[in-house]
Amino acid sequence: MPTLTTNYLGLELKNPIIVASSGLTDSIEKIKELEANGAGAIVLKSLFEEEIVMEMEEQMHAMTNRPYVYPETFDYMEEEPHEDILRKYLRLIEDAKAAVSIPIIASINCVSAQKWIYFSQEIEKAGADALEINLFVLPTDMHRTGDENEHIYFDVLTTVKKQIALPVALKISPYHSNLANVIKRLDDMKVDGIVMFNRFYSPDINIDTLNVTSGQVLSNSDDYKNSLRWVGIMSDRINCSLAGTTGIHTSESIIKQILAGADAVQLASVLYKNGPGYIDILTKEIYSWMEEHGFESIQDFKGKICQSKSNDPAAYERVQFMKNFRNFIMH
Repeated sequence: MPTLTTNYLGLELKNPIIVASSGLTDSIEKIKELEANGAGAIVLKSLFEEEIVMEMEEQMHAMTNRPYVYPETFDYMEEEPHEDILRKYLRLIEDAKAAVSIPIIASINCVSAQKWIYFSQEIEKAGADALEINLFVLPTDMHRTGDENEHIYFDVLTTVKKQIALPVALKISPYHSNLANVIKRLDDMKVDGIVMFNRFYSPDINIDTLNVTSGQVLSNSDDYKNSLRWVGIMSDRINCSLAGTTGIHTSESIIKQILAGADAVQLASVLYKNGPGYIDILTKEIYSWMEEHGFESIQDFKGKICQSKSNDPAAYERVQFMKNFRNFIMH
């Protein structure tokens, strides 16, 4: 009888399907429904660094403009009936932990290692099982070097790891001058997991109104291949957990990610399209595939076709189409 259990960030998951940070994970009702349909873990909808910093500054401004500021003033602020964004998020963590038995992973979307860091301690106190940091700096500053951009990743990880004992995963972008080196350095710094890769807002242009608009929000079913490449390259070469995400819409793409070496995958777009019940379909299809191929556990085939074990390791690094298009005939 195959088992789908896997270990991610030191957490035991009943299966490798994690619901990614999104509007699907912003309420207890949705989280309970996702668990009922078989989700292995939940990443809560992200708080953004800007939200945290702005709310902190507003609270500090309100307190310091009072006639007298004693330590009790801070206690009073915490007891006011108004529930701000930060306290709502902490309550979501607490309520989710009470409502479901699967791991609850908090999420912060940030671009620096500045004022928001203290909030990671509050997340730990609220009972989250882990913290995922979604981190990307768009390299548009022509006066900042690539090394300076990459140091933000290292600064954030170092600072957060000093604050909390929770497992920390970094959800990163593929846009680095040497991605393999960045991941290896993060692993050496004891990151607990790497999520490949974050999906960005992309602008588009409406040629009728001549306005900048939003590009496609949901991923396509072919988008998983970039993370597949890098999971396969890095698997078996680093110690931290790996999760593939973006474009994972089928049981086949989940199985491929695990064969390449992923410990788990994160889904969102396909659940927006098909609903939470699709998780149960995916797990049953993975189970059937494992039975058909004689695998009793995820560990039996995890990383079986990563680059270091592949009979064609160069395929992971091939970036040109010469072989494919040599005999290509247009119709």
